[in-house]
Amino acid sequence: MKDRAGRRRARRFAIGTAVVVALAGMNGPWLYRFGTEKYHQYKINQPEYKAANGKWEIIEFPEKYRQNTIHAALLRTGKVLLVAGSGNNQDNSDAKQYDTRIWDPVKGTIKKVPTPSDLFCTGHTQLANGNLLIAGGTKRYEKLKGDVTKAGGLMVVHNENPDKPITLPAGTRFTGKENGKTFVSKDPVLVPRAEKVFDKATGKFLRNDPGLGRIYVEAQKSGSKYETGTEDNYRIQGLSGADARNTYGIAQKLALDKKDFQGIRDAFEFDPVAEKYIKVDPMHEARWYPTLTTLSDGKILSVSGLDDIGQLVPGKNEIYDPKTKEWTYTDKIRQFPTYPALFLMQNGKIFYSGANAGYGPDDVGRDPGIWDVETNKFTKIPGMSDANMLETANTVLLPPAQDEKYMVIGGGGVGESKLSSEKTRIVDLKADDPRFVDGPSLEKGTRYPQASVLPDDSVLVSGGSEDYRGRSDSNILQARLYHPGTNSFERVADPLVGRNYHSGSILLPDGRLMFFGSDSLYADKANTKPGKFEQRIEIYTPPYLYRDSRPDLSGGPQTIERGESGTFTSRAASTVKKVRLIRPSASTHVTDVDQRSVALDFEADGDKLTVTVPGSRNVVPSGWYMLFVTDGEGTPSKAEWVRVP
Repeated sequence: MKDRAGRRRARRFAIGTAVVVALAGMNGPWLYRFGTEKYHQYKINQPEYKAANGKWEIIEFPEKYRQNTIHAALLRTGKVLLVAGSGNNQDNSDAKQYDTRIWDPVKGTIKKVPTPSDLFCTGHTQLANGNLLIAGGTKRYEKLKGDVTKAGGLMVVHNENPDKPITLPAGTRFTGKENGKTFVSKDPVLVPRAEKVFDKATGKFLRNDPGLGRIYVEAQKSGSKYETGTEDNYRIQGLSGADARNTYGIAQKLALDKKDFQGIRDAFEFDPVAEKYIKVDPMHEARWYPTLTTLSDGKILSVSGLDDIGQLVPGKNEIYDPKTKEWTYTDKIRQFPTYPALFLMQNGKIFYSGANAGYGPDDVGRDPGIWDVETNKFTKIPGMSDANMLETANTVLLPPAQDEKYMVIGGGGVGESKLSSEKTRIVDLKADDPRFVDGPSLEKGTRYPQASVLPDDSVLVSGGSEDYRGRSDSNILQARLYHPGTNSFERVADPLVGRNYHSGSILLPDGRLMFFGSDSLYADKANTKPGKFEQRIEIYTPPYLYRDSRPDLSGGPQTIERGESGTFTSRAASTVKKVRLIRPSASTHVTDVDQRSVALDFEADGDKLTVTVPGSRNVVPSGWYMLFVTDGEGTPSKAEWVRVP
């Protein structure tokens, strides 16, 4: 692999030199145009250059099909689900205008799909039946300080009645006992009954611990005179008798401060055959920016997010059962920042890389480690370089998945920090005492890098920006192939479009990569011109698709059990060197915990290729996979879809 990478670099240099010499011999003034766009286009379209570096192409949808794509997932039909929700556009949110598209990269067709809720900043993961589980999204957009006209914030409602819960409708009024100011709830709230506490030794009754409900409240009128500065107890208007005695509110400062995004509880399965959303049981917690991760038993863990009053969900994680289509809380509480990078390990535990996409305290839940969800034990993993710069970092399970090595790429400081890291860090979870070590560095500090696993076991690392959301025109137009075998980067063709916040990448069944989105704050170095959401799709064709031929693959079974084999037909069976099962991606906010490439054992006999799926459910979670075969030159076949039940 190292020799091949070296030959590619040599070809890149030789091609450029040969062209310059030839042009100089024909016409001296051409030398002055060496750096022009015309020459650049000439160079990158040469067959030799593409064979060494690959090629990028831009796809623009017809105007009526364009949208601000925030989420994308490859469906088992080979089509790509592109989800915008309100697309980071508050006008769309206010108008309840939510968008989804389905794009067929083979036929080039695009279809609009009715979108039932604002799935902007939702979570998603692939299910065993081939559906995509989607949970959470946006209830309300943030309001920056200066835009907030009514004082407001969190009201914690206490219910001291041990005999019954109480429900308060939207519009309930809370009046402070000390400040005398009245605030109104925006939504209904169910407050559970109080819990009776007894002495464990004697059985004697000790007290009632009140049930607690959390609700967002606002002042009745605009203006700073309605702000409060200290904690106060609040009487609830409209209650009488025992309810009035047992139920009250407590709020800290209620002010004109910035109000964060608020999440929703809605959950759906997207059916890729019917091409529609199917509503399922909502989550117990509203979540904006959650991560969904498949567990060993095929159930789905939902973690973190901002809730329906804009606060970080306080470690109340929950699990979705695809059979009952219902959610249950985990027994224990553990808190993470939003969109934490959580992966199923081969021992059934969860690996947390420390990477995340934003919101949360800078001193809570940010250490990387191994989490046993059942016992709630968390074991920290040492050695992380630039540990204070893991927001907006990318995490990828390096191929093959059986090696259980992860790479954490780039990242930046918490919040809107200008800090960014050029580091890559690698951890071997099969080691006796796992610890992070630095891998090859990027050229620049990089937030929001994209990372996609390819069928030849390389990983394309592309894009990102040096500053928060591309500020100061800091998008990075560079791409590299990482080779796990040599632990090295190989620079390849540069992307044509800058990608930062709200961007992502997807491996397609034909071996190409699709890139979507980007949401710069500003469009100039001086940070004076507002940015525009990037609606163009970009396709990267890797070098391996510019060779003379690629192996064929057909005729195998659609389902293969774990530990069992299936036989496919390939005229190139004798040349196959690798067989990989690659789980389709579901990507957003530099988070793609579905992505994994599993090595399969295989045997060739004439034009028959028999492949064997590993027996471990934690190595091969149930679901649909792309099956690729790769020849000795690293050229992959087109994928065959295979279901592992």
